[in-house]
Amino acid sequence: MRSETKVTLYYGPTSWFTEALGKGARTYLLDAVNERDEARRRHRHTVDGQEKPFEEEPAARPKRLVAMSNDYASVSEHAITNFVGLVREIDPKRLVLHNPPELVHAQLERAFPTQTVRYDYPVLTREALRAFRDGFADRMVGQTAVRNRMLAALYPLTTTRRAKPVVVMFYGPSGVGKTETAQFVNGLIGGRLLRKQFSMFHSEKFASYVFGGEYSEASFARDLLDRSSSVILIDEFDKAASVFHSAFYETFDEGVFEDKNYRVSLGPALIICTSNYSSEEEIRGALGEALYSRFDALIAFEALSSEEISRVIDRLVDARVEALPTEESKVLNVAEIKDRLKSRAGKIGNVRKLGKLVDEVISLKLVRATLDGPEGSGSTGGEVQ
Repeated sequence: MRSETKVTLYYGPTSWFTEALGKGARTYLLDAVNERDEARRRHRHTVDGQEKPFEEEPAARPKRLVAMSNDYASVSEHAITNFVGLVREIDPKRLVLHNPPELVHAQLERAFPTQTVRYDYPVLTREALRAFRDGFADRMVGQTAVRNRMLAALYPLTTTRRAKPVVVMFYGPSGVGKTETAQFVNGLIGGRLLRKQFSMFHSEKFASYVFGGEYSEASFARDLLDRSSSVILIDEFDKAASVFHSAFYETFDEGVFEDKNYRVSLGPALIICTSNYSSEEEIRGALGEALYSRFDALIAFEALSSEEISRVIDRLVDARVEALPTEESKVLNVAEIKDRLKSRAGKIGNVRKLGKLVDEVISLKLVRATLDGPEGSGSTGGEVQ
């Protein structure tokens, strides 16, 4: 008598799941389904008086049947709704699934002995919090108030009492350090930052992305399951239409995100939403009291002063020149480049735009030095418009 299929469900990033699989024998679900469908398409005919054709041996029972997180998108909806029937037809000794949909999970728990293994996401430590405090000024120009507000917001994540996310809203003008701050925190905690830009989605696609659609469609919930970091950055949260706000009530309150296909428990994560709102009053008016009140902190980023813009230019130029090969950096007059940028940059307070401007000026200097020789490297006309 054949033993019953044993099921193990893994929830976490792909790299972790792949490592957990090891190098043992495996059959992937899609391959098994394709073989089954191919066998069904083969027809055999017999003619009276002729010898019965040779019967193929039944397929060997897979030792370990494996499905990756994205494999469910390639399986028919019918197979998902009757996943237990599919498993019983293939009849593996072991079934190992990565981030299965909630419907699949529920079916398997009712039908087979099932074990669930969840990834331990990195957590914010007191040492990381101290490193954030001490390293903020080296990473960012200005925004001292941001550092202090962030320290207060992050502290609960360093305690064992916290079992749900800390949710903060960064607001203020573009290019003054909101995304950079999120990346800095993530680097101290570990894992690859999960960053989603809500402005990238058109309304019809955004609905299925947030609320769940076909298994073949992109899904915010599946992205949350696949992440390796406990920091979740939602860029341009202000670009999402108000109809989507309800999707985040439970997430911000209890740390659970659920759509029609998946359910994700985030635990003590850090959710950072960025926006270009100019005040807390504007945030309250745009998001409504129900969502506004669910943020643990609303942190304002200020426009850079002239002195801060000058310091940003110094840092950007030094970093770009340091990364150049020696033969390129030695033809540049760094002090002249900085002075010219500061005189021409005006009130550009967007660090991203300043970075592009620095790159353009340095590239122009280098190409002139290359094409014109040493005498061309001193030309400065027209670099900054």
